[in-house]
Amino acid sequence: MQTGWPHTLWIVRHGQSAGNVARDAAEAAGLHVIDIAERDIDVPLSDLGCEQARALGRWFGALPADSSPEVVLCSPYIRARETTRLLLEAAGHPPGEVRVRVDERLREKEFGVLDRLTHFGIRQKFPELGEQRAHVGKFYFRPPGGESWCDVILRLRSLLEMATREHGSQRVLVVAHQVIVNCMRYLLECMDESEILQIDRMGDVPNCGVTSYEYKPGAAGMHPVLVNFVAPLQEAGAPVTAAPDVPAAPKP
Repeated sequence: MQTGWPHTLWIVRHGQSAGNVARDAAEAAGLHVIDIAERDIDVPLSDLGCEQARALGRWFGALPADSSPEVVLCSPYIRARETTRLLLEAAGHPPGEVRVRVDERLREKEFGVLDRLTHFGIRQKFPELGEQRAHVGKFYFRPPGGESWCDVILRLRSLLEMATREHGSQRVLVVAHQVIVNCMRYLLECMDESEILQIDRMGDVPNCGVTSYEYKPGAAGMHPVLVNFVAPLQEAGAPVTAAPDVPAAPKP
């Protein structure tokens, strides 16, 4: 068993989902609830999301064999699993050639009672939660039945420990969600609350955007290489989208 940091670590947000589309429509119409029949875990990719996943897969497929992913760590949510499958297919990897590990620690941040609500719905149904969130701050605020960013970071700490224990020196691709991408950056770049929230305020993580790191011998950790890289989508003519995964009150 090898130990130590992975040689390369790519962190990818899933392609655009049907939930992203439904959320945009609900917000534009001023609705309180997003019209999604499935559980959040079961929401699939949109047609555009499939196109984005294939475009990114062709970019990975163009990498030299000794620079391509050796293992994929994937969220159990359907939109992440579909992104992984389409990406690997487009990269030219037949089923089973690249090891895929589905890990529940990469699931989307849980929003509890706020699930499926637009910001109009949150204000109408839970106005007191908006006040609490403003007082506590986005980083520490935990909605009833849901998670704070700190809760997500806690589970990701154990995921990174597993990655260093079981995938040291390997090339690892993570396919997950927007909050996961930002929280992984928080951990890998040793950020504090103000730094990660400033990044969050700058805009949403693009669907199928790539953030990557490489290990450099003698370094204390992973060195950032790419941040929200979307050139593979642009080169393929696939529209770049950056809709939030879930409803949320306006950012402070």
